[in-house]
Amino acid sequence: MQNLPRLKFAHLPTPIEEMPRLTAALGGPRLLVKRDDQTGLAFGGNKTRKLEFLLAEAQDQGARTLITTGAGQSNHCRQTVAAAARQGFDCILVLTGGPPAAASANLLLDHLFGAEIVWTAKEARDASMQRTFDQARSAGRRPYLVPYGGSSPTGAAAYAFAMQEMLEQGCSPDWIVFASSSGGTQAGLMTGARLFGFGGKILGISVDQPRDVLRERVAGIASGVAGCLGSATTFKSGEVLVNADYVGGGYGVAGRPEIDAIQLFAKKEGLLLDPVYTGRAAAGLIDLIRKDFFSPDETVLFWHTGGTPALFADKYREILAG
Repeated sequence: MQNLPRLKFAHLPTPIEEMPRLTAALGGPRLLVKRDDQTGLAFGGNKTRKLEFLLAEAQDQGARTLITTGAGQSNHCRQTVAAAARQGFDCILVLTGGPPAAASANLLLDHLFGAEIVWTAKEARDASMQRTFDQARSAGRRPYLVPYGGSSPTGAAAYAFAMQEMLEQGCSPDWIVFASSSGGTQAGLMTGARLFGFGGKILGISVDQPRDVLRERVAGIASGVAGCLGSATTFKSGEVLVNADYVGGGYGVAGRPEIDAIQLFAKKEGLLLDPVYTGRAAAGLIDLIRKDFFSPDETVLFWHTGGTPALFADKYREILAG
């Protein structure tokens, strides 16, 4: 298997923990959690793994400025600017929406880590990214575009190795369930399953995308990851397991299912989820268990992808406390 350049700043391996009280409360399969909320960089999260590879690529290209994009409370942007600070890059974040009266949660952390922030309308995001990149290049700042969600084949390769890590920890569950949106985490896990011999099922709970859109995206990235790692294997959309029944009110809208899931995980396991990604994925997991989707004798691993700083965003504080 082909080696990719990689920096080392994530706290790995992340723990795998039993969730016995949640298992008992739901009366379903045995539940485990993989704690990628503990990757160590700026409150952790799944993007930290991807950034080890993306920043190595940027470094090899002689870049000095990282540019990426996301929503105003983007976990990806928070981890990207933290990694930039750690490795000595400048960082420009192109955020959708407009500046709030006061920065909170992820956005507050972006400021603390020294991000330069460009605000843009969501429909103008790609044009704003290109304009920001062109301006940085013209100014001699040697920019590198970090893809949305870190979900290029280079970034997603991190989760092929995360799959290897899990197997080396002696864990081989029947199911892996997690939040899926930009597709890189799922693509990497699928590639790692193929390369390292994982026989279980990998189910992405869509946070915001229609099922067929996400399946196509994941298959394309996974094929790219395999190519990056020197494998000729390819993936088809029909191989990608996605459930898009839990997108609720849309991206970033925390409804009753997300709130209930966050509260249940907190009260039964002392485990914090976020309102956008893991809360929605957990809501889907809980509903599937209650519908007997999993067999009682199966083991289900919930891959916690992080995002907990969003709990402290102004837009979520009141509804979560209510």
